[in-house]
Amino acid sequence: MNHQHQSPFSPRALPSWRSLHFVPANVPKYVEKALTLEADAIHLDLEDSVPLHEKPTARLMVRETARRLHEEGQFDVVVRVNRPLSLGVKDIEAAVCPDVCAITLTKVHGVSHVKLMDELISECELREEMPIGQTKLIVVVETAEAFHNMANIATASPRIVAMMLGSEDIALECGFAPVDEVLLMPKQQMVMAARAAGILPFGYIGSIANFRDTEQFRAMVRRSRLFGFEGGTSIHPLQIPILNEEFGEKPADVEFARKVIDLDEKASAAGRASFELDGKMIDIPIVERARMTIARFEKHAARARARKSKG
Repeated sequence: MNHQHQSPFSPRALPSWRSLHFVPANVPKYVEKALTLEADAIHLDLEDSVPLHEKPTARLMVRETARRLHEEGQFDVVVRVNRPLSLGVKDIEAAVCPDVCAITLTKVHGVSHVKLMDELISECELREEMPIGQTKLIVVVETAEAFHNMANIATASPRIVAMMLGSEDIALECGFAPVDEVLLMPKQQMVMAARAAGILPFGYIGSIANFRDTEQFRAMVRRSRLFGFEGGTSIHPLQIPILNEEFGEKPADVEFARKVIDLDEKASAAGRASFELDGKMIDIPIVERARMTIARFEKHAARARARKSKG
C-alpha cells in the first residue's frame, strides 16, 4: 500500500513556523495536551527530555503520535534526534514516516555528518514509499568547530530548511557565559549564515529556561525578531501565544503590506518602480517584504481555518 502524503511544503519552499513546541515523545499526557495547543509545529523529542532507558519506548511511539498530531491537530511534526550515532541512526529509522515533515539534527559536526544522515533518511523514505526529499532537516550548531563551518553546513543538503545555535552547549565548549551580550555575536553570525543559504534562522538571543516570566520572554522574542530570527521553540504552553504574536504578523503590518502591494501594482502599470505611502518612499525591498508578510499571514490563517474545521 502506498502511503505517499503531500509534503507540507515544496522542495523550494520553506515552512512558516512561528512556534515549535517541544513534547517528550515518551509521555502520552504531554501529547494529549499538545493536541489542544496552537503551536505551528510540534517538536517531538527523542533527545534531552527522554531518559536513556526510555528512548527505545519513545521511538516505538513516534509513528502513531506523529499521525495523531498531524491528522487530528493539523500540526507539522518535527522529531529531534540524538547525536551519538548509535542512538541517532535508530532515532531516524523510527522517525522517517509520512506524518513527520522534518528531523532536527543535534550537535551537527560538519558537512559529512549532514550528508550521511541525508543518505540514511533517503533509504528510510524508500522503505516507506515516500518521495525522496520529503523529510526536511533542521540543523543545530553546538560546537566551536561547527560554528566556524556554519555556511557550509547550511548548504550541505537540499533537505535543510532551518538552522539553530545551541546556546548552552556552545557556551560550555567555548568557556563563555550563556548570556545575551556574549551570545549576540555568534547568534548574529548564525542568522547571516542561514539567510545566505536561503534557510530560516530559528531561536533567540537569550534563554527560554525561565518560562514563567512571560513579560521577559515576550521582550526577548520581540528583540530576537528584530535581529532576524524567524521563529522559536517553546517548552511550556504559556510561551506559544507569545511566539505566535511576536513572530507573527500584526494587523497593522498586514494592512500596510496590502496597501504597499496595491500601490505597487498601480505604480508598475504607470511605469514607476517606487512611490510614496504615508510620507515614506516605497521601493522594491519594501514591496518584497510586504509580499512576504502577506504570504506568511495567509499560511498562518490557513492553518487556523484547518484546525477550526477539524474542531
